[in-house]
Amino acid sequence: MSKQILKINKVEICTESFGNSKDPAVLMIMGAMSSLDWWDEDFCLRLANQGRFVIRYDHRDLGQSTIYEPGTSNYTITDLADDAAGVLDAYSIEQAHIVGMSMGGMIGQILALKYPESVLTLTLIASSVFGTEMEKLPPMDQSILDHHAKSGAIDWSNREAVIAYLADGWKTLSGSKPYEQERMYKLAEMEVNRAKQLQSRFNHAMLQGGNDYFDRMGEISVPVLIIHGTEDPALPYEHGLALAKAIPHSELMPLGGSGHEIHSEDWDQIIDSVVKHSSL
Repeated sequence: MSKQILKINKVEICTESFGNSKDPAVLMIMGAMSSLDWWDEDFCLRLANQGRFVIRYDHRDLGQSTIYEPGTSNYTITDLADDAAGVLDAYSIEQAHIVGMSMGGMIGQILALKYPESVLTLTLIASSVFGTEMEKLPPMDQSILDHHAKSGAIDWSNREAVIAYLADGWKTLSGSKPYEQERMYKLAEMEVNRAKQLQSRFNHAMLQGGNDYFDRMGEISVPVLIIHGTEDPALPYEHGLALAKAIPHSELMPLGGSGHEIHSEDWDQIIDSVVKHSSL
């Protein structure tokens, strides 16, 4: 693994890469309020060992990238898409395969529309349509909102309490497959160890913009793979179905019993599918 802090769009973006830079590039874009740590290192290594150059990175307000004062809004989702394009430029990658999780999938959709020459394929994991159609789909489960409502009462100087809060947040996102408590606590500890300022993550809740790209999924011309858990409580399975309908040439791969997560039981299926998809 190789780490770099890149100057992109007048901000610092922390990136980590795996594998041979001469192999086809796969840019991993994580969801809102989630640092690069939640793309497990072992997952990235296994993908790299399949002949892919894998890059993961921290969005603004996460990990070791540029952070802002908690409770402020300093950028749009289009800016985050520009950051992703800037990561590719910094690595001198002209074209890449994009894998986006949740909000990362929406960023991927913007990338494919704004920078079509840079995107070879698009894989959307636990994501949704970007635009007004999303308002017609089933909402997020109340238990997830209730968990995040507790953040104001957290003592952010209490390391163990913060790790438990982050890890338990993923429990609210799980489906019927066993909750991987040990793994989630390990990843939460890694994020706490790296983060400049954990509370800045909540600035993502105020993220706006991207209106120029609303409801334009049908214009995406590259091959699209949609991976969605059938028991996703954050973006229920209907969101995956809506994506498949909005992008006519896409392929939908359901993950039975999975939630809003990349469960280790699904790693082989996801990695094999991404490798096959990125070979098109």
